[in-house]
Amino acid sequence: MAPRNPYPTVDVVVEVEGGIVLIERSNEPKGWALPGGFVDYGELVEDGARREVMEETGLSVELTDLLGVYSAPDRDPRQHNLSVTYIGRAEGQPEGADDAARAEVFALDALPDVLCFDHAQILADYRRFKESGAIPKPASDPR
Repeated sequence: MAPRNPYPTVDVVVEVEGGIVLIERSNEPKGWALPGGFVDYGELVEDGARREVMEETGLSVELTDLLGVYSAPDRDPRQHNLSVTYIGRAEGQPEGADDAARAEVFALDALPDVLCFDHAQILADYRRFKESGAIPKPASDPR
């Protein structure tokens, strides 16, 4: 029997003039999300983050901080994915491409009501980081 492991993914909170970049997903689960996706075999996680942002938004991103690792088994309804989540900066206007139907800039106080996956939690952690400089603490052991 083949081992069952979580799939590694990346997400990036991309800061641009006027706010942060979100993509509207064209695949299930549909809705608004941070740019990101699966890390390719043999790829550095950081390279995967830059590649996914470029593929989905057309923006070249400079990664500035590691926000955290999000690994709740139910964070993605498709399967157990874990996300290495970065903060990065980019210049320009994003344009949806690849599996992003659209890419838009949102002010932190004007985010869409519903975000995919656990991206509302990630953005709450990002907001705290911007206000206090504190990165998220590891989750408590629920057992």
